Amino acid sequence: MIYLDNISGTPLHAEVKQAMIGYIDNGYGNPTSQHRLGDAAAEALEKARNDVAQLINANPEGVIFTSGGTESINHAVKGVAFALAEKGKHIITSNIEHQAVLRSVRMLMHLGYDVTSLPVDEYGLVDPKDVEKAITDETILVSIMHANNEIGTLEPIAEIGEITKKRGITFHSDAVASGGVVPTDVNELGVDLLSIAANQFYGPAGVGALYVRPGTKIIPLLDGGIQEQNLRAGAHNMIGIVGMGKAAELAKREMSSRLEHLNQVKKRFLERLSTIDEIIINGHPTKSLPNLISCSVKYVEGESLVLMLDEEGICVSTRSACATGSLRASHVLVSCGRDYMTTQGTLIFSFGIENTLEEVDVVFGALKKSVDFLRSMSPFYNKKSS
Repeated sequence: MIYLDNISGTPLHAEVKQAMIGYIDNGYGNPTSQHRLGDAAAEALEKARNDVAQLINANPEGVIFTSGGTESINHAVKGVAFALAEKGKHIITSNIEHQAVLRSVRMLMHLGYDVTSLPVDEYGLVDPKDVEKAITDETILVSIMHANNEIGTLEPIAEIGEITKKRGITFHSDAVASGGVVPTDVNELGVDLLSIAANQFYGPAGVGALYVRPGTKIIPLLDGGIQEQNLRAGAHNMIGIVGMGKAAELAKREMSSRLEHLNQVKKRFLERLSTIDEIIINGHPTKSLPNLISCSVKYVEGESLVLMLDEEGICVSTRSACATGSLRASHVLVSCGRDYMTTQGTLIFSFGIENTLEEVDVVFGALKKSVDFLRSMSPFYNKKSS
């Protein structure tokens, strides 16, 4: 099997798996308990927190463990909105955010909040000037993603961060697709809140983190105990947290070699794709994730290609895993100006550290064969060719 759907979730790194099994065998204490087993669990918890903090260059006290990227995003958006409701009720976001952001702000709109959703250009880039223009006296939060999970475009977060800092507005960035994949420094980016998930950098699914800059006004979404600096109640998912900490440690240590490898794989695949006619590469050509290629193959359906590649033992996707099953065209591609028919032929190839250049050639061969077959039956392609 060749797995090119890492954006939906990376496999566990062998060292992460080993760390988690070690904790299952030897650690079952609650870190809030005041005995030796509790102390051991608390030590493991803080080690993981420190590893995650180092990955994003944050103070450990600012790292709040959650159940994953979706919870982190919900907490950031709703927690700030509720905490600052008396100051204002205007939120700025973009048209290509993940559903965790879009559905959160939609819920807030039902509660009387006003939302400005900014357009993007053909590459999916938000213009920082648009953010500045959209700010009003009522604006309390700006939420713009670091990297788009469907097309890979990296947004100008540091430029937006300068604007929000100057205007005194809280700034959140969804870095679920980028955290642990590319260098992500909360201070260089100028964010007040940052969401990441372990299963994007070879950690387990079901655990994530929300960075909260000291002094940021935010309230907890869950009522209960005083875990996580009184911001996230509930018993810790210690096995997952230990795994996330190990994954973060490895991601920071191996970042340079991983980037070099992924860039080589992506370059090879783009070269191969350029030999097929009528293919559009989505996303920014240079400001993009090294592990993701989105392409729209004209005159065929992406779902058909996914099934045919799966028959060859190749796993890819047509869109975000969280949007799978939706019959609507991708809101990301539509926002970038793609027409409905073109969006239907979209495939997402997301690479991992274990993929090889030889696998790229195998995948391309299978893709080319599938495209040729489907186009031979396409009345639109045949009409265009005749």
